[in-house]
Amino acid sequence: MKKLVSCRLVLACILCLLCIMPVCPQSAGNGGFPEGSTQGTSEMSEGLTGIDFPNISFSASAPQDGHQVAFSIELLLLLSILTLAPSIMLLCTCFLRFSIVLDFIKRALSLQQVPPTAVLNGIALFMAIFCMRPTFQKLYTDAFKPLSDNEITLTEAYGRAEKPIKLWMFSQMDENMGGRPAYESYVGNFMKMARMEQPRNLDEVPMSIIIPSYILHELTVAFKIGVLLYIPFIVIDMVVASILMSMGMMMLPPVQISMPFKLMLFVLVDGWGLLTSQLFNSVM
Repeated sequence: MKKLVSCRLVLACILCLLCIMPVCPQSAGNGGFPEGSTQGTSEMSEGLTGIDFPNISFSASAPQDGHQVAFSIELLLLLSILTLAPSIMLLCTCFLRFSIVLDFIKRALSLQQVPPTAVLNGIALFMAIFCMRPTFQKLYTDAFKPLSDNEITLTEAYGRAEKPIKLWMFSQMDENMGGRPAYESYVGNFMKMARMEQPRNLDEVPMSIIIPSYILHELTVAFKIGVLLYIPFIVIDMVVASILMSMGMMMLPPVQISMPFKLMLFVLVDGWGLLTSQLFNSVM
């Protein structure tokens, strides 16, 4: 056995030598391998230059006076507000109401993954932009455009931008109080908690009071709409559950049978069209 292995190794070495021997003279003669190739070099051409990277340095120094300290604090607060700006804008618009109602209808139909939550949020976002377009246009015309043209200062621009947003939120609360002024509900409660006098007009209500009042109001309205949307689908669930119980099919989930009927009802009455139109009417 050992002799057989040794013979195989010797034969393999002979074959390797036979393969290498014709190649070596050819490679030495041409100066490159394989045949027809050029001789490589590792030297860089004189016409090529390297890439110049700029020197980047950061330095921190102690503030010399109170103005520099105030500027640093203002910059920190501005960066913090910018990170929260999307959430603030969504809470100050009708996006909150739309997103909650759309999520309610998804749960009422017993749907788990269809449509996805991202799709519902996208629908709510574009609907909110459509409804808030006049307010955004007024904000751009009265505040942003003069500020970009250096006609007003940043403080004046903030005061002008505050008015249309505040008017929008206050009007939404005032229209859904059943004839009762809005400042007697959520606004009045927050004013009492802040130990402030009852406002005589909208200008006396600060944004720190009207924003949480508007958020609570939108949550209340959205939940009321959600309850009304749930009623017809709950009736279908109860009918299906009663039929299954009378037939002795207690182990069969009623939701599995009622979901197709709820979907057919929702499609036949044009549920998406009715839902969006009523949502628009509730805020316009």
